[in-house]
Amino acid sequence: MKRLTAAEIATAVSGELYGVDPETQLSAGVVTDSREVGPGDIYIARRGENFDGIEFAAAAVEAGAALIIGESVPTVDERTLPTVVVADATEALGLLAKHSIEALRADPESDLTVIAITGSVGKTTVKDLTADLLAGEAETVWPPNSYNNEVGVPLTALRAGETTRFLVLEMGARSIGNLAYLTSLVRPDIAVELAVGTAHSGVFGSIENTARAKAELVESLTADSVAVLNADDPRVAAMRDVLAPGVKTLWFSQRESLPEWVADDDSVVQATGVTTDVSGHAQFTLHLPGEEPQDLRLALVGEHHVGNALAAAAVAHSCGVGIKSIVTTLATSSAASRWRMELIDSPTGVTVLNDAYNANPDSMRASLKTLAAMGRGDEDNRPRRTFAVLGEMLELGEDSVSAHADIGELVVRLNITRTIVVGEGAKPIYNAANLEGSWGNEATWVPTAAEAKELLLAELAPGDIVLFKSSRDAGLRYLGDEIAGVSGAQ
Repeated sequence: MKRLTAAEIATAVSGELYGVDPETQLSAGVVTDSREVGPGDIYIARRGENFDGIEFAAAAVEAGAALIIGESVPTVDERTLPTVVVADATEALGLLAKHSIEALRADPESDLTVIAITGSVGKTTVKDLTADLLAGEAETVWPPNSYNNEVGVPLTALRAGETTRFLVLEMGARSIGNLAYLTSLVRPDIAVELAVGTAHSGVFGSIENTARAKAELVESLTADSVAVLNADDPRVAAMRDVLAPGVKTLWFSQRESLPEWVADDDSVVQATGVTTDVSGHAQFTLHLPGEEPQDLRLALVGEHHVGNALAAAAVAHSCGVGIKSIVTTLATSSAASRWRMELIDSPTGVTVLNDAYNANPDSMRASLKTLAAMGRGDEDNRPRRTFAVLGEMLELGEDSVSAHADIGELVVRLNITRTIVVGEGAKPIYNAANLEGSWGNEATWVPTAAEAKELLLAELAPGDIVLFKSSRDAGLRYLGDEIAGVSGAQ
């Protein structure tokens, strides 16, 4: 956070100071969990559905908090704790982040570039890859996990200080207006639009509404900013029409022939000759504007990561990173966030592909195609049995049954050896697989992860590959950890 006085903070968040010298300087961390407070931190006492953060203000001060931002004045033994009282602590968090970023940008010694990433799939992976690419060049701040909402984005932004060169943000949306709000707090210099898919269509109401919500990110850009757009997604490509005058466009594409909406003089980051080896790693030739093409084999597992890598490479290129450095980093950057195509060789000789942090029809298809490719074998590797343990894809609305049924048909077409479907919501996968392929015992439905575990322990053998794929709340990521023998699996 930019060094600020208590008085400046109170002004920034439209609050009133109590129990603290207005000239007190603060520049340490900002946290919303009193258990994470360190010396000199600011504790944001948010009010939740089941608790009021102000109840933990005394514990936060005891742990070293220099200032509380909350909706009432906390006291201990009739002593007023150092507090800024605000109408809404969550809104105050956002306002503080906005003020800090604006102050950094106004500082002639600062050279801050803000990168924001959104899309129906791939946000966290692209965020992690982008951070890896930029961290080798200069001081870079990025969020852990998927801190992409009205709390996570400001908390990440507040970690940027006077020496930060790159701030990488992941921005999510659950309704129209979410991204407009987030970008009003932290306006990006580079905005990345990955895809408009069917994820959360039950929340937005339609894919058109999803596209409208996602477009809010690039609508926030001002002249000389950069919009990194997926040329292979027509709904993303259409976002070019909402860009402000002077905003530069940088496309990325994994098509051999570029779509018609990409003009001959447009800047494009492109992958050609894409293939996937039996270990699940994609290989291709990377093309960057003004650079000699370079061959690349991704460290990440899954052909669908080609698009993610291209998006991250486009950002790095915009920030002045050369192609050789980009290729070297992408060839070694593995999954930084857990349960996203996480490849683990278990002590029992079974290969686990744990991709059960999130799921939608697009990512489900990509994961299954990777599983099939890994099991196929080649001249140097024998074919392997493939197991798909599939749970529900949430928030699909009225399309849920048909979307799950499509996945059931796909596992048959891909010739997956064994499919275990878990949970009532995912049952259409099982129904369609049996109807499509008359599989008998090859496809099984079970109501719980515990029953799926029993089947796996009875059937898996050394050399098998097993994919775990579901939305996070289905809990299959923990089953994947157990089968993989990951320490601390729940």
